[in-house]
Amino acid sequence: MACLMNVASGLGATGRSTKHFTNAARRSSTTSTRRLSARAARGRSHLVCKASAENINWGREVSTAAIRVGAGVLMVHNGLDKLVDPEGFASFVVEPFLGFLPHQEPLSYVTWTYLAAGAELAGAAGLTLGLLTRVSALSLFSTMGLAVYYHVAQSGLEGFPLAVVENHQYAFEPAALYCLIYFYFLCNGGGKLSVDNALKKDE
Repeated sequence: MACLMNVASGLGATGRSTKHFTNAARRSSTTSTRRLSARAARGRSHLVCKASAENINWGREVSTAAIRVGAGVLMVHNGLDKLVDPEGFASFVVEPFLGFLPHQEPLSYVTWTYLAAGAELAGAAGLTLGLLTRVSALSLFSTMGLAVYYHVAQSGLEGFPLAVVENHQYAFEPAALYCLIYFYFLCNGGGKLSVDNALKKDE
């Protein structure tokens, strides 16, 4: 009888040992699986980042930056020009052709001249650097939109789009081209080669 009890006890101990070993093996397997999954996820993330970096169209980015900088630098003199004689610009441009702008105190046509000059100078600086690109583009788009309106109100459409005019370009043509460029950057931002993008990477 005692012998049978010893055998049973031995079998029970063996069963508990086997169960313990099985549980430990399962935990080890689960841990290994999780580690492999984490490594695989990191590997996929690295490949995605690498693929994204390799898929950048640098020709497009460089040309976008060149247009952005050019359209910003070329606008600077327009803002400076208004500051040379703000009263004259207000009298001969703003008041007769843009009289719909609010001009009751504290606003005046001269105030609008200074605002336009400020928008063109600050907007040109921002666009050139690619800093707050969409805000800069919006300010420039607004002033050039008013410039298009001024030229059309003054000279009409001049037979656009087929007429050949004496000055070889429509009066509103440069302002309209500026508008289209600024509208592009308003919608798309400054691109990869901009301060905005550099600040985004640092976040």
